[in-house]
Amino acid sequence: MKRSGHCLCGAVSYEVADEVTEMGACHCEMCRRWTGGIYLSFRAVPDAVSIEGGENLSIFASSPWAERAFCKICGSSLYYRVTAEGPYQGTYHFAAGSLDDHDGIALTGQVYIDKKPKAYAFRQSTKDYTEAEILAMFADVTDPS
Repeated sequence: MKRSGHCLCGAVSYEVADEVTEMGACHCEMCRRWTGGIYLSFRAVPDAVSIEGGENLSIFASSPWAERAFCKICGSSLYYRVTAEGPYQGTYHFAAGSLDDHDGIALTGQVYIDKKPKAYAFRQSTKDYTEAEILAMFADVTDPS
């Protein structure tokens, strides 16, 4: 099942050809500042993604291993993409809130769980990863900021 989504104003839209059934939550400081809260996202491999209105994207290299994209017109956070070499290079993590349809997608994981503000929690159990576990996936990265 293809998934589609777009920014608030519609200037940027995307389609993901892969089936999307899972999303995750990121609690790192960058995601909290970028979105104003938890960043809920789903993963997509580069070959499955098509983006329309790319000229309306602004790209920000937010760390040594990823970049973030948002609409230059309305400011909607759309995705972060892994830029570091390795098995995750090019992988997109689209904002779940930008999806046109959320049916059949379950929250299955949380990253930077040790950075999660204590004021909130999800009801369901998820697979959780600490900051150290995430940074270990990017061996030569020691400082996420």
